[in-house]
Amino acid sequence: MYQFPQGFYVDVRIEDRFTTRVAYINGDLQEQKVRSNIGAFIRLFDGVRWYYSSLTDLDAIQDQIDTLANMAEANPDIDDHPYVKMYEVHTDELIQYRDKSLKDVPLEDKDKLVKQVADMCTDETIKMVNAFYVDDVTVKEIFTSKGSHVKFDKQTCGIGLYMQCAHGTNKNQFAASRAEIYFDDLAQDLPHFEEEIAKNVAFIQNAIPFEGGEYPVLMGPLATGVFTHESFGHKSESDFMVGDEAMRKEWTLGKEVGQPLLNIIDDGTVLGNGYVPYDDEGTKGKKTHIITDGILTDRLHSVATAAALEEQPTGNARSINFEFEPIVRMTTTYIDKGSTPLKDIIKTIDNGIFVDTIKHGSGMSTFTIAPSRAYKIEHGEITTPINVSVITGNVFETLHLVDAISEEFELLSFVGGGCGKMEQFPLPVGFGGPYTLVRKLNVM
Repeated sequence: MYQFPQGFYVDVRIEDRFTTRVAYINGDLQEQKVRSNIGAFIRLFDGVRWYYSSLTDLDAIQDQIDTLANMAEANPDIDDHPYVKMYEVHTDELIQYRDKSLKDVPLEDKDKLVKQVADMCTDETIKMVNAFYVDDVTVKEIFTSKGSHVKFDKQTCGIGLYMQCAHGTNKNQFAASRAEIYFDDLAQDLPHFEEEIAKNVAFIQNAIPFEGGEYPVLMGPLATGVFTHESFGHKSESDFMVGDEAMRKEWTLGKEVGQPLLNIIDDGTVLGNGYVPYDDEGTKGKKTHIITDGILTDRLHSVATAAALEEQPTGNARSINFEFEPIVRMTTTYIDKGSTPLKDIIKTIDNGIFVDTIKHGSGMSTFTIAPSRAYKIEHGEITTPINVSVITGNVFETLHLVDAISEEFELLSFVGGGCGKMEQFPLPVGFGGPYTLVRKLNVM
């Protein structure tokens, strides 16, 4: 389709995107937008440096390729460059959602669904409500000078709910979110929002102050997922290691980094927010076992970082849209399920904390999680709701303190946020996992 100039590696990524957003604040319609856009990102490599361009006029792609080539210096040995040798070649068309596209769902149906969620928030303890519906239908097409041509689609729709609640001296913020691939499935999630609202109201009415210290902490799937993403997932993104000898030494493959029951995976083939059948360099999506039985066995790569570290690409080169270059990012990252029933884990805890939902999390070597709903665990039972500001710990110490992982397991996709790295935010990712017991963490 395109004439790629000799002496260069070139790839072209075209994105055709459709989005909807409907938002209600305190029951009043605030936003109702339907958008479509299309654009392309072009990269050209001469063996020394990269040249980039993004544009919305697809008819100008060939001219832009030629312009970039005129800026660079042709390299007759470009095919022998370590990067170029490592780029995969695929020919594939993976269009799955043409017959059940979110584009075809009437806007009135989307509006009606999110209004139903907004109208659930009637309790007097709820002081502010922001309920919104969003969807995204994206078709990507990638061409490379090595001969790749892949085309695929992905779609998600979801409802997000943010609540500010107050009762007496208790004040808190809560969030609930659900994302699906098909609209009909999202319509079946209304009971989830009813349950979350009821839990939030009960929590704000009954939560008591809590004395901080070191406690055993049981994290639910959401907290486990955010912990895995923020504290460990980002450290697995190998662009942090290129040129950093100390971090490469700390992150040596084959090193024992956690308990033998611990397995952490990043999987671009899981449908949902983190679905990447091909990454933005055309590398096929993969299931990457980052930690296997407590041993560091892999990390996340683009082609450039894989070549620099003499490893293999993992399909983790991603960008938020066609205006940005791909960088190393997670897809769906999670702790794999264990073999112990949740009820048996809870019975082992005499005086601990259960983190059900969270506001946010952050971290690299040290991580912090801010719970929204947390509860005491006393004598093997989850009991009183408690006000906890943050839970924090050292990543490597915490991985060695994971004492139990439940057989119950849930992967989650959300709307209303995403992963941020450098200037690229928000990137949709998937996370979740089992219930995870850490022997001790700092609770404040």
